[in-house]
Amino acid sequence: MTPKAMERREALALLILRLGCAWFIFVWAVNKFLAPQQYQQLAKWIDKVDISLTQIYVIAGIQVLVCLLVFAGALRTWSYGALALMHAYTVYRQWPKYLAPFEINDKGFPVNRNVTVALAALAAMIALWLLRHRDRWSLDGWLAARRR
Repeated sequence: MTPKAMERREALALLILRLGCAWFIFVWAVNKFLAPQQYQQLAKWIDKVDISLTQIYVIAGIQVLVCLLVFAGALRTWSYGALALMHAYTVYRQWPKYLAPFEINDKGFPVNRNVTVALAALAAMIALWLLRHRDRWSLDGWLAARRR
């Protein structure tokens, strides 16, 4: 494979990774606008804090903004890092579930299976951040190529 073909393959892989990671968080962020009371209840139940609807809307707005920056590949160091940190907080909050990945409830359902998806998404976000300088099919990559 030629170096140029390898560069295109790498750029495509990072584009797919970037769009997938941003979409993963974007869905959750938009849902905060659609069902803010659900997130109020989650904050009270998981974090033991009362949070106002205004605070939920602000958090959702920031998350949507970060996702839009990631979709575009803009401010890569900051936006990719912010995406990973936002999700890392979610993973941290569910940490005890990772210690019992094969737990089965009384109905025979694996109760902690879905958290493995969150862990895989976090790994993808960390990989995206680590490879951000190679994300050539991004706004930042395009701007850097124009400066050369």
